[in-house]
Amino acid sequence: MRPTALRFSLRLALLMMVTAGSAIASDSAARMLASWLAGSFSSQEQSLVDSAFLDIRLRMVPIWEHRADAVWLYVEQATASHQERPYRQRVYRIRQRSDSAVESAVFELGQPERFVGSWAAPERLDALTPDSLLLRDGCSVLLRQQGDSAFVGSTVGTECASALRGASYATSVVMVTDSAIISWDRGWDRQGKQVWGAVSGGYVFRKLETFPLKRP
Repeated sequence: MRPTALRFSLRLALLMMVTAGSAIASDSAARMLASWLAGSFSSQEQSLVDSAFLDIRLRMVPIWEHRADAVWLYVEQATASHQERPYRQRVYRIRQRSDSAVESAVFELGQPERFVGSWAAPERLDALTPDSLLLRDGCSVLLRQQGDSAFVGSTVGTECASALRGASYATSVVMVTDSAIISWDRGWDRQGKQVWGAVSGGYVFRKLETFPLKRP
């Protein structure tokens, strides 16, 4: 692994050991996190130095900006060679919790193929409403702000069900800064054996472009 990627992974491990008591509770934390997530990202740099990782493109664009209940993001993830055929399409709801955590809830779209490419034209989702989406119960990522430099968090226990490649449940560990995302998604069978996902560490996505949030 390249030294810069290694430093990110080590930083993630260290920050995950920081106690919840050091987290900063702030009404603006959810909006800060959403502003760091909104953008175009690439894992190309990591893929060039470690063949275990693919060149993945990740795009998250604000939608429904008239809503005051949360910040909503439409998400597309695809390999660099087939960006027109994303393998993952989601909607994230970013909102503050009373325990100082910021929750990133995950929703699936009905007939997601209708919305491929909507990161470049988010108005295509204007006709949808949150109640038309399917919540992935138990798959929310809870993140806590660590100073002004990062948000760190994960899913909770074994609550995120997954049937992919023989899995029983999935876990995600995430670190977000203003210039990168490290995301380690893994699937586990009933015996706790990993059946999919990266083995050595998370994907390092470097931010290429920011998609600004409109002011509330």
